[in-house]
Amino acid sequence: MEARLFDLKKLARFDAAPQKIPVYTSDKTLGAMWCLEPGQEVFLHRHPNADDIWICLEGDEGTYFAGGGEEVRIREGMAVLARAGETHGMKNTGTKRFVFIGIAAPVPVETEKL
Repeated sequence: MEARLFDLKKLARFDAAPQKIPVYTSDKTLGAMWCLEPGQEVFLHRHPNADDIWICLEGDEGTYFAGGGEEVRIREGMAVLARAGETHGMKNTGTKRFVFIGIAAPVPVETEKL
């Protein structure tokens, strides 16, 4: 059971740059936690071969960049999906720390930074 249980509060860490913390990897999916201080952002990118869902665990406001200049406000309790090939990124535009889990499949996940 220990390999299936993750204490996300213990894994979280913050620094001068956004922190991407691997949570797990299997032969089918991977999970990573992003921890952002106010003003920090996850670079605009896409995964040509994988879906990527972000589940927001903590944060009062973030701006999700969906590509093509489209921006969507996100916050704790929301989830957002980028299908394979769709551009995505985000910025913590709130006043509190922002934490989300990204689940991507299938693996290996290719990333193209834009």
